[in-house]
Amino acid sequence: MRGVGDVFKALADPTRRTILDELTDRDGQTLFEICARLASKHGLGSSRQAISQHLDLLEAAGLVETRREGRYKFHYINTTPLEPIVRRWLTKGPT
Repeated sequence: MRGVGDVFKALADPTRRTILDELTDRDGQTLFEICARLASKHGLGSSRQAISQHLDLLEAAGLVETRREGRYKFHYINTTPLEPIVRRWLTKGPT
């Protein structure tokens, strides 16, 4: 089961946050597209294998979902795991 700790661990890395930014900007990208955008827009020269490992961790935390179409795997942002964090710390009224 995924927990809030998994989400915080996934968000702790700046590269993973940048990947989520890219998926927010343009959802449904392949690994190749994500790598190209990270290199061109952010100057990140990480290997495809490294980005794939980051995506795996984001997927394990529930922040990224994937869908296969033929030989392509598309990545989509999923903000649902952030909802408990928002409810806990951001939507409380004055005490």
